[in-house]
Amino acid sequence: MSDPIRFLVSFGQAVSTMALYKDGHPARERAVDRSFRCLQDLQEHDPNPRFSFLGEETIYQETALRELGDWEWGTRLAHAGVQRIELDTNVTREQYEEFLEEMMARITLSVIDTSEARTNRPTGIKVGALGIRGETRELQETFDATAPIATISYSLGEEAASIQSMHREVQERGKLPLAEAEAVVRSLSMAMHGDQEMILPLLQLREFDEYTTTHSLNVSVLVMALAESLGLAPQDVRTFGVAGLLHDLGKVHIPQDILNKPGKLTDQERQVMQQHPVAGAQMIIESGRRLDLAAAVAHEHHIMINGQGYPTHHYRRDCHKASKLVHVCDVYDALRTRRPYRDAWESERVLTYLEERAGTEFEPEAAIAFVRLMRKVDSGIQRSPMPPANGAEPATSPVEDKADSAPPPQP
Repeated sequence: MSDPIRFLVSFGQAVSTMALYKDGHPARERAVDRSFRCLQDLQEHDPNPRFSFLGEETIYQETALRELGDWEWGTRLAHAGVQRIELDTNVTREQYEEFLEEMMARITLSVIDTSEARTNRPTGIKVGALGIRGETRELQETFDATAPIATISYSLGEEAASIQSMHREVQERGKLPLAEAEAVVRSLSMAMHGDQEMILPLLQLREFDEYTTTHSLNVSVLVMALAESLGLAPQDVRTFGVAGLLHDLGKVHIPQDILNKPGKLTDQERQVMQQHPVAGAQMIIESGRRLDLAAAVAHEHHIMINGQGYPTHHYRRDCHKASKLVHVCDVYDALRTRRPYRDAWESERVLTYLEERAGTEFEPEAAIAFVRLMRKVDSGIQRSPMPPANGAEPATSPVEDKADSAPPPQP
């Protein structure tokens, strides 16, 4: 048994024992001691272990622990809002016991003041749903990402923080943290089903530098809703959601002055922009994960069914179904978002545009199903009204988004 698995098993045993025995009982003390020793053994080789709990899977650092199988504690932790645990080397035995007590309280739904627990938790232990690498609080204030539906309110601030963290890790280390992406998709899926009817919690762009983050999250939500409406199995829906989340990953290396240029791109700038599908697919493939579908979508999401778009293929071939769905959702969110070079379109105008280009740019079944879905759930989407972009008319074609599909007719 590996050290990470030995630690997790001892963790579950300690929490179970603490639920049975009061503070100071010998059995409780022995269980905590044993688990703390397992933590120390693990930290001899990994000073800062990190675990992610995604329901069916438990991830150690970036590796899925297949040997654990369907480990019940991973599911329990995820349901209790604990999707990530990070432990530093300076954690004492006393602090570790306090941490176990908090985990027991969360899992057993005991009454605890979670804000007080976060305040008192030792700095060497981080616990959270997502984005617990120190950026969550700051980014929660930056992203006003609440989607009120009737009396329901769901915030996507932590998910946005996670995506920004993921993009930075790709930029700085060239590594794609798949566990983070999968956890975000699961969280988005739960947000979509927070009521009896499907709701679509979409981020509202506030600053143009947030575009890559907000757009990725919105496309993931939209493609999962579309896939679900087409009758795909839940696991396939989440797989399409991950592909939607990563479809524009190649843009992380494009300079901001090109991404946010207020005017028309030069030929050289457009060439740089149009490299992002290939770059994104390469980064996903090199991650060494089970992401063949996501890599295909990243590569194909700007290819039209009539063969136009980019990258250009040496011979005509059909794109993956997921790529066709993401393409529709990608264009919808791009047009619904105000950019430096054009104002946002109203939803009905975008849906009419999708209908008109079904069969040329968009796969007809995907476009028609998306339009039907959005007209049904539009009342469950709430976006803040956006002011005009400097009061100016669009400087370039509305869907180009510096490379998004072929330009539609000017408004």
